[in-house]
Amino acid sequence: MGLGILLKFVASPTSRQIYLISFPGELLMNMLKMLIIPLIISSLVTGLAGLDAKSSGKIGSYAMIYYVLTTAMAVILGIVLVLSIHPGSTSIKESVEVGKVDKRVTSTLDSFLDLFRNIFPENIVQACLEQQQSEHKNITRRRRNGTLPNMTYNSIEEIIVPVYKSSTNVLGLVTFSIAIGLIMGQMGEQALIMVQFFVILNEIVMRLVKIIMWYSPLGIFFLILGKVLDIDDLERTAYSLGKYMLTVVLGLAIHSLGTLTLLYTVICRKNPFRFYKGIFQVSFELISLLHFMLYATVYIVL
Repeated sequence: MGLGILLKFVASPTSRQIYLISFPGELLMNMLKMLIIPLIISSLVTGLAGLDAKSSGKIGSYAMIYYVLTTAMAVILGIVLVLSIHPGSTSIKESVEVGKVDKRVTSTLDSFLDLFRNIFPENIVQACLEQQQSEHKNITRRRRNGTLPNMTYNSIEEIIVPVYKSSTNVLGLVTFSIAIGLIMGQMGEQALIMVQFFVILNEIVMRLVKIIMWYSPLGIFFLILGKVLDIDDLERTAYSLGKYMLTVVLGLAIHSLGTLTLLYTVICRKNPFRFYKGIFQVSFELISLLHFMLYATVYIVL
């Protein structure tokens, strides 16, 4: 970031030069996105295929309850922090003018139905590329007059049309992978060849991830450098980014040290500090991963 600030004021690179500087970082993002789908499918199928139906059902129920409970708490905490700190760029709020607001109509029911449409996609290959979303469209219908049969009139009606948007349908892929993994686990030795296939695929993907991680420092460097050079108002962006990072760090600290600690104490009835002491060594192994995630988050925010 420091080098980017220095180059911005000293060299004043053109948009073409900034584009070329950002290219190695673009390659990193493409490589990571390339592995998302095979990583999700292979890891889920491999993990669930090794469990029996009774164990996987019980574990899945507990995991679902835990996920819903912690997600609800995290959402409430996030809303409170966002309303308190107001992270993000103030220029977004200032640039919204009357008449330029998106008038696309959405409802809770439409979002709920879209959720289930994406959970059960009609084409698993298409789910790798697109997901469904409801759109409201106005159509004109010609109708007959009730009192004068020979007279007709045009009537405008609003209909809901499910359309496809360019975005990976992760929910559909997860549902499909869970179903495949559970069925393979029930089949036992009949599905042994398929289980070995997904185990090998998962190992191949993990090795590819390790190879990409060697390239990640260089890719992240050019990602951040290109985005810093592309910033118009550096002072305002730095202020907004600082507030955003404060909100994220504060939210993670409260959620991990407060919410999750309280849940662990209530459900397990054990001292949470002994648990934290046990995972203290493991946390050091995650520093490199968190370091990468931090810079990737900064790139997205910029």
